[in-house]
Amino acid sequence: MTIARLAAVLLLAAAPAVHAADCMPVVESPWIRKPPMAMPMMAGFATVRNPCPAPVTLVGAASAVFESVELHETRTAEGMSRMRHVEALEVPAGGEVTLAPGGLHLMLMRPRAAVEAGGAIEVELSLADGRTLRADFEVRDATGR
Repeated sequence: MTIARLAAVLLLAAAPAVHAADCMPVVESPWIRKPPMAMPMMAGFATVRNPCPAPVTLVGAASAVFESVELHETRTAEGMSRMRHVEALEVPAGGEVTLAPGGLHLMLMRPRAAVEAGGAIEVELSLADGRTLRADFEVRDATGR
């Protein structure tokens, strides 16, 4: 085998690994629910789709517009709806996770500026491997419009 042919074979063998490392999840239909009255927190929703051949794990979020952004989950126990902080959220390979009212969501706390329905706010989701996903979340009124 010639050196050129060997180099071509090695390059082709390494190509799937490079492609897998470059594969990124996608944030779809992102939006933030603005409460009907002034409150120190808002909720964010979206679908995170992972077309990649390996699972990815969301470990945090941030936005310049809010002092903090956390992953949260709403659960009903003993007839009471309670929220809890979620440390990490795995998005399976070829799968998706939906952040929706009444379930998993982003909790955006202490806005640094006025947030108005009809605008958009950039939110950055952090992955366990150090990469980030950025998305513009549409701000909607309390009805979701």
